[in-house]
Amino acid sequence: MTGNIVARRYAKALFTVAQAQSDKAVMAQYGDDLARLAGVLENAPELTRIFRNPIFGVEEKRGVIVKILDKVAPCAMVRNFCLLLADKNRLAFLPEINASYGMLLDAAQGVLRGKLVTAVKLSDGVQKNVVDKLQKESGQKVVLDYEVDQDIIGGLMLKIGDKVLDASIRAQLQILKENIKRGE
Repeated sequence: MTGNIVARRYAKALFTVAQAQSDKAVMAQYGDDLARLAGVLENAPELTRIFRNPIFGVEEKRGVIVKILDKVAPCAMVRNFCLLLADKNRLAFLPEINASYGMLLDAAQGVLRGKLVTAVKLSDGVQKNVVDKLQKESGQKVVLDYEVDQDIIGGLMLKIGDKVLDASIRAQLQILKENIKRGE
């Protein structure tokens, strides 16, 4: 829980700096740079363990992040931001900071992200139709991740933000089961 608070604060701080430049390209650039750095940490979990380990001092962690920054080559602001994280011993929160920054960026750009779960793989045409209808209803750009889960039997489950629409056959059967138990 504490990590989420820390991540949100740092992400908001970086986002505020990006907004102050009044350039949407800068906001997106910072997001891309953070995503690349977070990707490096995801692909090398031993780095995250180093950043979380109190045995390693701030200077050692700073040396590691400098080598990563030299390879990833982010913009100067993101580089300085990462060095600040090293000085404050907050490098382990970089993936969470990236996620929080992404949510702030999506909100600023009017993008809704969600997940659509179906029992069978949808064709590209059906996926496009679903996205088009959701964009028309919401008035915002919608980006969906698609997942196949045969356990839902049929229908779909749509999750956007904190809202969930469960129109799966599994959910309908569960409702029917509860109604039968209650004698309705």
